[in-house]
Amino acid sequence: MDADIKPAAEPANQLDAQAIEAQSIELIKTVFDPEIPVDIYELGLIYGVEVAPTGYVTVKMTLTSPMCPSAQELPLEVEQKLRSIPGVTGVSVDIVWEPPWDKDMMSETAKLKLGFF
Repeated sequence: MDADIKPAAEPANQLDAQAIEAQSIELIKTVFDPEIPVDIYELGLIYGVEVAPTGYVTVKMTLTSPMCPSAQELPLEVEQKLRSIPGVTGVSVDIVWEPPWDKDMMSETAKLKLGFF
């Protein structure tokens, strides 16, 4: 009899947190610091992207310095782009200062583009 029992199908609207996280990162890679020709993800300014089961996305990011002239625009741009992802119910972009950003946090791609190699 147990062989006739089938597992319940997952709901069609089941949140795919991994897909939302991947889409979030791809969109974050389209956000550029206006003074540096590298996206903020490759610069190492994104410390984390978390997607809750409800579809709420939390981004922890930093800036190159507390006096960054784009301190208001960059987090707002990230938030606006992530809100466009289907299934996202809300977005919080939290600016953190620990650990402090330094050039060692950049990807090799960013370092190469900026001539650090």
